[in-house]
Amino acid sequence: MTGRQVLVTGAGGGIGAAVAERLAGAGAEVTVADLDGKAAAAVADRIGGRPWQVDLTDTGALTELTLDVDVLVSNAGVQHVSPIESFDPAHFRRITTLMLEAPFLLTRAALSGMYERGFGRIVHISSVHGLRASKYKAAYVAAKHGVEGLSKVTALEGGEHGVTSNCVNPGYVRTALVSAQIAEQARAHGISQEQVTEEVLLARTAIKRLIEPAEVAELVAFLASDAAAMVTGAAYTMDGGWTAA
Repeated sequence: MTGRQVLVTGAGGGIGAAVAERLAGAGAEVTVADLDGKAAAAVADRIGGRPWQVDLTDTGALTELTLDVDVLVSNAGVQHVSPIESFDPAHFRRITTLMLEAPFLLTRAALSGMYERGFGRIVHISSVHGLRASKYKAAYVAAKHGVEGLSKVTALEGGEHGVTSNCVNPGYVRTALVSAQIAEQARAHGISQEQVTEEVLLARTAIKRLIEPAEVAELVAFLASDAAAMVTGAAYTMDGGWTAA
């Protein structure tokens, strides 16, 4: 990927940081985008990339944006857990704005340049929740299902221009977001965090462990490569067998 221009959102930690590091290691010039400017700068400094502190919920600014990138990895996300009847509409809007509208606007901003060069790779870090639902995660599940549709439409429109679009669908990954969920559920149910991991998060998987961010990054690296030129409109599950049943 020497010389490729890459943008990774939510890259101040977790999956995004692992992806940024992996692609930089393959020779790409990586822009590390995150709401947390210090975290973005730390990752960028470590990998020799460029930091970009950005609020992806500021859709007005994104509407005017033009991106000169070869690879776009949309990863930024948050979670809120609540039954629908008590789900705060403000949380729903924030999550769908960040995780569906922002990826659309970033894709929109990047496509013209990709079309001109005849090359582009768009990778959405979706989730097993882009394919399956869980209780109490209405906004997250809705956003991830929406991203799946966005990716497929982009694949159809971009194919003749050398642009591919795919989703990576991991189960639970060892990130700060998942760690917070584990702690929250442990408190709510009065059980240990180990029990939450084994009895709740991994209950439906065949492989009983969390996914490592570096494992997700390896799949992203393949989808961003020249070798994946015929892979588009796909959803790549990395869920330990969750969706096999």
